[in-house]
Amino acid sequence: MATTAERIEDIIASSDVVLFMKGIPAAPQCGFSSAVVQVLAGVGVPYRAVDVLQDPMVREGIKAYSNWPTIPQLYIKGEFVGGCDIVREMFQAGELAQMLAEKGVAVTA
Repeated sequence: MATTAERIEDIIASSDVVLFMKGIPAAPQCGFSSAVVQVLAGVGVPYRAVDVLQDPMVREGIKAYSNWPTIPQLYIKGEFVGGCDIVREMFQAGELAQMLAEKGVAVTA
């Protein structure tokens, strides 16, 4: 049986962009998760969403994995980007779209 860290690594490796969030994109369960979903929609990037409310081990494990105490958490090409405030600031400054382009992640917007 895989450890929680191994499961998280597999999830992060499964998609170019992964968002660990509370709820699902169509129904976020917190304002911070909702804000990041809106940012990603604004950028037009496909992503995998992981609802941490469905798995307490992943919910706590992702915090330890990234050494970041809050959710949501965004990963691009395996690299931890940050939480809501960082993602929102990067989006407003144009840095998020630039990072996606630099990493070769296609966007639709």
